Amino acid sequence: MAQDDKTAGAAGVASRTFSSLSNRNYRFYFAGQSLSMIGTWMQSITQSWLVYAWTHSGFQVGLLVALQTLPILVLGPLGGTVADRYGKYRILFWTQALAGAQALVLAGLDLGGYLHIWLLYPMAVVLGLINMVDNPTRQTFIVEMVGRDQLTNAVTLNSVMVNVARAIGPAAAGVMIASVGSGWCFLINGVSFGFVLLSLRAMRIDELTPAPRASRAKGQLREGFRYVGSTPLLRDALIMMAVIGCLTYEFQTTLPLMAGGPFHGDSQTYGFLTASMGVGAVVGGLVAAGRPGRGMPYLVATAAIFGVAVIGAALAPSLVVEEILLLGVGACSVTFLALGNATLQLGSDPSMRGRVMSLWSVAFLGSTPVGGPLVGLVGGSIGARYGLGLGGVAALAAAAYGWTRVRAGAARRGGDGDADAPLSGDLARA
Repeated sequence: MAQDDKTAGAAGVASRTFSSLSNRNYRFYFAGQSLSMIGTWMQSITQSWLVYAWTHSGFQVGLLVALQTLPILVLGPLGGTVADRYGKYRILFWTQALAGAQALVLAGLDLGGYLHIWLLYPMAVVLGLINMVDNPTRQTFIVEMVGRDQLTNAVTLNSVMVNVARAIGPAAAGVMIASVGSGWCFLINGVSFGFVLLSLRAMRIDELTPAPRASRAKGQLREGFRYVGSTPLLRDALIMMAVIGCLTYEFQTTLPLMAGGPFHGDSQTYGFLTASMGVGAVVGGLVAAGRPGRGMPYLVATAAIFGVAVIGAALAPSLVVEEILLLGVGACSVTFLALGNATLQLGSDPSMRGRVMSLWSVAFLGSTPVGGPLVGLVGGSIGARYGLGLGGVAALAAAAYGWTRVRAGAARRGGDGDADAPLSGDLARA
């Protein structure tokens, strides 16, 4: 009987952890994105390592990452407006196809011997323009596949999938760069987008539940900003993400510096450091996928633990210790992202969701044009450990801000009621 209870308990945990995969459309989407994300990580690692190998400049590495995210910072809310106004399924066909084409162009230039550092910069901007529309569209398309009840689980599994790719792609890229050359990494990424397009074609469109489209009207961008500004839960979560996104999630800048600086490594060292983060994120994500969302207090606690883990990685005395600590960094990273993403989507009106998630993209990715060069400058001038440690301090600062907002909200509820009660109810049902 005890053994049967344990088996039933394990089956129940597995069922909760992977519950959103019971949705046929999401299974196809998940499979296509899983293959594509491996290629995406291979390209990301390859670009950063090429710049570091050519320049040995932390600032230049940060600048490349910044240019790729600059369109999201400048035009991100416009991408969210597009996502709210047009069908997300059709938008994804175009954005994923264009991203694949960008990777194939890089592959052709590299394999043909024509790729130079000055060409990487405009190509990064091109990908940023594509992602400006693609990011909010992909984020909000998930709820149209699985519905509100499964959103938190689907978002978390999506983050797990990204980090499985982070565990595989960078390690594969490091080996391929050293053995056959960087151009093959770009080529694999370009081909991988074909699997995404096939997965989209295999979906049953009539089983989607698209959000009402926002009609074309003046002032839609301003309306999105006003909506977020007047909703404390959304505003505070986005402020926390902006601080952490700007200075903490700059691992494409800090890890090459750690690999080539304190640990005197090469492209394979960088690949395996990134892969360690990916493995930790997979484990942390699977744990988080089986647990319901807990709102702002849980988001604040996760940010605080994230900050401590990053500071620990910055102080690691050896490569082995660094890889172990990066497992914890990865686990905190995916938990914070998944929880923040679900909090915003469940707390948003469906007609505003695209614009809200575009601001999420601005906070998470669009802040990189500021944070990337800054972290790279700190890491390149006074030491890679300081660049990474700056991100840990930023996460602790964001957690402190969130804690003050939670305390203020608790005091407000104790006085004249909970202004955010409808949002809290939505999160409780997730």
